[in-house]
Amino acid sequence: MATDLLQIKNLVKHYPSVKAVNGIDITLQAGICFGLLGPNGAGKTTTVEILEGINSATSGEILYKGQPLGDQFRKEAGIMFQSTALQDFITVRETLTMFSQFYPQHADLDQLILRCNLTEYLDQDNRQLSGGQRQRLLLAIALVNNPDIIFLDEPTTGLDPQARRNFWNLINDIKEEGKTIVLTTHYMDEAYSLCDEIAIMDHGKIIAQGTPKSLLEENFNDVILQLPESELQDIDLSMYTIHKRNSYIEITTCDVNEAVSFLNKNNVSLSKLQIRPRTLDDLFLELTGKELRA
Repeated sequence: MATDLLQIKNLVKHYPSVKAVNGIDITLQAGICFGLLGPNGAGKTTTVEILEGINSATSGEILYKGQPLGDQFRKEAGIMFQSTALQDFITVRETLTMFSQFYPQHADLDQLILRCNLTEYLDQDNRQLSGGQRQRLLLAIALVNNPDIIFLDEPTTGLDPQARRNFWNLINDIKEEGKTIVLTTHYMDEAYSLCDEIAIMDHGKIIAQGTPKSLLEENFNDVILQLPESELQDIDLSMYTIHKRNSYIEITTCDVNEAVSFLNKNNVSLSKLQIRPRTLDDLFLELTGKELRA
């Protein structure tokens, strides 16, 4: 039976001119990956910083294993910040050894090195690491104290697709051990693939929360037809909801057969037609009116 690991009750953070977090409630069960999403300025970074214990709330309550954040939380939490400066002129091995000494107990370093695929880089200077290698080292640092809860702040930003997928595999392995993960990301496919539950923030409030699948089912009963804009010149599409993306037009419809029939009657070539289900990107735009990187 799942247990509540982290409880956030009526969390508020007000600055002199901004209500960054305006009364949110979240309960995180142990062993899940929880995604916190939102456009820039939505309040998610402030929220995560408060949860991590590096920022203070104006009001509200945060309980970890039923107790206010304290020594136990600091010993049992791991954090991978979006931007972290590593010490120059020391090796990967020396870095992990140094961070392990900050905690009264730590993970088995040999197993951690294997898990994060760092074996062949152990004697390499931190300055010489590639983007993917650096991110794996930062993940290893976040895991060095064998934490029960891990905060990952946009961990795959800047990585190539292969490195991102490899990182996803690492996160899934961690989750299979029963550890709880709090993830922020700008990639909706990442949130869909990794998160058991997501919350979308805007203007300091949570505007939607649930599993990715349930949120899509609750908000959409249609699909998207995508065609090059050049194929739809002089076609009256006023009866449909459409969006232009780059050089393509997306047609929203609940009846694919009717829409395709309409296109056929208007002699539109269907050779480049793509039909896709709704995605978290669509949900994000629907709820916030913004691209995630706005």
